[in-house]
Parts: sequence; C-alpha cells; structure tokens
Amino acid sequence: MKVTNLLNSAFIVACIAFIPGIVGAQTANNNNSAGQINTDVTSKTLRTNFSNASYLQPFNTTFLAYQGYFKEQGIPSGGALVFEYQIGKVTAKDVVQAAVKANKLPAQVLNDQSYLNAVESQLTSLSNINDSDN
Repeated sequence: MKVTNLLNSAFIVACIAFIPGIVGAQTANNNNSAGQINTDVTSKTLRTNFSNASYLQPFNTTFLAYQGYFKEQGIPSGGALVFEYQIGKVTAKDVVQAAVKANKLPAQVLNDQSYLNAVESQLTSLSNINDSDN
C-alpha cells in the first residue's frame, strides 16, 4: 500500500469520526440581544477577548467545506473544492466567509489572520494529498 493511500485512508477515517461533533457545533451568535455596548474597549481588550473566543477549529471549517456543508454559500465540495482552490477561484477567506454566512463562525474571524492562514494551510494539505495520488 502506498504511503499516500495510507494517509488518505487515515484522513477519511478521521473525518468520518469527527462528522457528528463538527456538524453539531454550536452556531455563532452575532447578535448582541442585550444591546450593551462596552465603551471602554482598547486594542488589548479586543486581543484578549478575541483570543478567548470559542469557535470551530480551522481543520473543522475546512472539513465542513470539503464535505459540502457550504454549498449554499457557493463553496464546492470534495475534489471540486480542491481544484478551485488550486486555480485560485476559491480562497481560505472565501471558505471562512461561507462558514460565517452559515452561522458556523462569528464574523470577527474574518479579521483573524492566523485563523485564515490556518484554513489556508488545511486547504493546501488537501491539495497536496490529491496531488500525490497522481
């Protein structure tokens, strides 16, 4: 068995194992229903609060896209996602925007460059797995 086949098999098994937890992830609440505004906001407060935010990991966001959960938001699934990423038609930011529109991530994640870079890395990994099969 080729190493790439073994890696692909491991990736698929891991993906299947995580599906129930990922799909059932709590949706982001972008509303401030209490209408409270914190007027004492500094950049340090924003960094602290933002880094403590709890949302989908970049792997899970990428996996949901790959599985087709963001089709309604215009993100293709499976091999089509990988191909469109490789040719530059779909970017990490597109995937994250789709997750925000699907209420899987809060909108502020779009400003988190480290999160976007991590999604980019996951998309690159998917591309590398598919390239090694050829």
